[in-house]
Amino acid sequence: MIRHRAPISGVVAHGRLIATAGYDNRVILWDAPSGRSLARGCHDHLANQCAFSADGEWLVSSSSDYSARLWSVPEMRLTALLAGHEDDVEGVAFHPSGSLVATASRDHSIGVFDFGGNMLLRLHGHRADVLSIGWLDGGRALVSSSDDGTIRRWDAASGALIETLDFGGVETDTIALAADGTIFAGNDRGEIVIVREGQRRIVRAHDAGIKKIVHDDGSGRVVTLSYDRQARFWQHDSGTLAALGSEPLPPVVWPRACAFAGENSVVFATFGSRYAIFDLARRHWSLEGVERTEGVNGACFFEGRLHTIGDAGVVCAEGAATADVGSLCNFILDFHGHLLCGGQLGRLMNALTGETLHQHRSPLNCAIALMDGAIPALLIGTYTGEALLFHLRGGVPAFVRAIPLHDNAVKGLAANDRALFSVCASGAAAIHRIGDWMPLREDRTVHSRIANGCVALAGGRFASISRDRRLRIWSDTMVEVFETPHPNSIKCCAVSADGMAIATGDYAGRVGVFDVAKRRYAAFGRLSASGISAVIAAPWGGFVATSYDGHAYETGIGRDAG
Repeated sequence: MIRHRAPISGVVAHGRLIATAGYDNRVILWDAPSGRSLARGCHDHLANQCAFSADGEWLVSSSSDYSARLWSVPEMRLTALLAGHEDDVEGVAFHPSGSLVATASRDHSIGVFDFGGNMLLRLHGHRADVLSIGWLDGGRALVSSSDDGTIRRWDAASGALIETLDFGGVETDTIALAADGTIFAGNDRGEIVIVREGQRRIVRAHDAGIKKIVHDDGSGRVVTLSYDRQARFWQHDSGTLAALGSEPLPPVVWPRACAFAGENSVVFATFGSRYAIFDLARRHWSLEGVERTEGVNGACFFEGRLHTIGDAGVVCAEGAATADVGSLCNFILDFHGHLLCGGQLGRLMNALTGETLHQHRSPLNCAIALMDGAIPALLIGTYTGEALLFHLRGGVPAFVRAIPLHDNAVKGLAANDRALFSVCASGAAAIHRIGDWMPLREDRTVHSRIANGCVALAGGRFASISRDRRLRIWSDTMVEVFETPHPNSIKCCAVSADGMAIATGDYAGRVGVFDVAKRRYAAFGRLSASGISAVIAAPWGGFVATSYDGHAYETGIGRDAG
C-alpha cells in the first residue's frame, strides 16, 4: 500500500477522493470510503499543498522544488509542469470554471498558468512570501495573502492590482473565500479577519497564530487550525461567524491543513503515514491507518551516545529506541545531565521518561544551554517569538520567564558569555544582552528569506544561515555574506568545538563544511537522498548530520552513523 514516509502538509477532498501532499515529496490519491490509496505522484522536493479542480478530474500540487505539477485523476499521470517561480511554491488554486491554475510562492510573486504549463501572468507587489491564493468573483479576480501583512486583490485577466488590504504588518498565513465574496483571513494573532463589502470584522479565535482556515460553501461551515492545538468550528452567515465549538487535536495531527470531506467529516494533515478523520456529528477522531514515520529532526550526544528524535517522538540511542514521548519533536539536548526534548505539543519534556516539565502555548522549535551569570540556564525558542528561560535549581530545570525576541517563530539560538543571538522565520536577526535580556541589535532585512539557524563563533562573532543559500558571519561592526555551494535552501548549521569550522546542511541531503580562517568551503557533498534536518559537532571531531530518511551520517564520510 502506498503511504507517506514523512509528515503530511496538505490535504484536500472531492467527492469520494482525498489527496495528500507530504514532506516525502509524494502526492497520494486516496479512496475515502475504503481508506485505500489509489495512486501517487512525486516532486523533486517537499510537496506542500494540493487542490482539486471543480470537476474533480485534475489535481495540482505545489512544492519546494519551485514548481507546481498538474496531475490527471485518478491515474495521477503528470500532464504539466508549472515552472517559473524562483522559490518554494505554497498555495495553489484552480479557476472555478476555466483551465487555469494560480500559484503563490515564497519568491514574493503569484503565477497564473494554463494546463499546458505556460505561465500567462506573473503578479508582483507583495514584499514578502506569498502563502495563500484563491479566485473570487467567479474567477475574474485573484486574492492573495502574504507575510508582508497584506491581502491583495488582482484583476485575473490583466494582472493589475485592484486593492491592498493592509493589516499593520500582522502576518496572514491563510485565507478562505466564500462564493458570496466574503474573505476570511487567519493571522498570527489568532484572529479571523472577515472582509465583506469593504468592511472588516475581527473575531478572536485562538491563543496562537492561525495556520489554516477552510470554508465550505455548501454548508457555510468554517474550520480554523492553530498552533494552540485546537480546531475551532464556525457557521458562516452573511459575513458573520457563529462559534460551533472546538476540539483539541490529537498529538499526531499537524495543524497545517484540513478539508471538509462530505456532510459530517473533516480530514486533517498528520505527522504520520496518512490523513486523520474527524466526525463532526459524533465528535469522534478516527486515526486508523495513521502509522508513524521515520524522519529524524534533532540529535545530541548524551552519556557518550548519539541520541535522536523526530516525527514520531521516539527517542533513539545509537539507532535503538529507548523512549516514546508521543508526538513530533524538533530538538533534543543534554542539559546538565537531563536529556530534554520539545516540539509540536509545546511541551518541554524529559526525553527518557516523557514527563512534561513545562507547557507553552505554541510549539517549541530550538534550544540551547548557556550561563546566565553564574547560573546554568536553558533557552527554548518558540513558534510565537518568545524564548523560554529556565534556570537549573536544585538539580532540575525551573521555568523563570518568557523573553520576547521576535514577532514570528524563533528558528535558531546561539550564545557566548555576553550575548544571545537569534534568527526568525521572518528573516530577522537580533542580539540580546544576557542577564537583563535587553535588545542590543536587530536587523529585519539582512536575510532575504527565512533564517533557519545560527551558531556562536570564536572572538564573540556569530554565524547564520538562511533559505537564501548564503552564510553570514556577524561581528560587532559588520555582517559578511558568503555564497555557498548549496543548490537548495539551507536548513541547519553547527560549529566545531574550536569554533573554526561551520557545517551547513540543506533540504536536498547535502552538507558543506566552511573553514572560518580560510573563509571558504573546504568540503561539500551529498550524504542522503532526503533532506538534512540537523547537524551537530561530534566529540571525536567533525560533525554528524541527521536526515529526514531516519538516519544519521558522519560528515565527510557519507556512511551511516547509526
